[in-house]
Amino acid sequence: MYNELLDKWKNELKNKELEVLPGDFVQKIANYLKEIAKEQKMLDKKTVKASLLKIEEHNVKRMLDDMTRIRYKKLIKTAMRGVEKTQGLMSFEEKVYSNLRAASETYQTFIKEIFYVRGEKAESESKFAILRILKDVPQIVGSDMKVYGPFKAEDIAVMPFGNAKILVKQGLASEIEIG
Repeated sequence: MYNELLDKWKNELKNKELEVLPGDFVQKIANYLKEIAKEQKMLDKKTVKASLLKIEEHNVKRMLDDMTRIRYKKLIKTAMRGVEKTQGLMSFEEKVYSNLRAASETYQTFIKEIFYVRGEKAESESKFAILRILKDVPQIVGSDMKVYGPFKAEDIAVMPFGNAKILVKQGLASEIEIG
């Protein structure tokens, strides 16, 4: 397991794209650390084997910490580029990525509204949209600086058009047309 982690860590360092990790990667590492801890408890702390296990445990944790930091930075960069789907994410990273994309798109909406509309709201930005929420959505700050949500699947929500457009684009909501 140590060599597998070492390879993944090295690949994460040298590649610009996220390293594809197996779905059970986190569980395998957690089990590996438990095995090391269990083995350490059975040994006299003064033995060479115990010292080597302590070093191995330290190295595994250091690689994991470094790898997590690198992957998070890559997730941020990818979200800022507006990439819709990315490969090789662990389940918790998918949730983080979805939130990062939403935050990035909200930020870009603010910037467009502030700098490109020059004080006048575009007609579509000044309207509110009615949405049917398709998936759970965390609390967001709308382009009008008001807090919306959190929402559960099948909720009905009213929010600024720009924010609604982002949720629809991400497949989290569908717009309800009236009249």
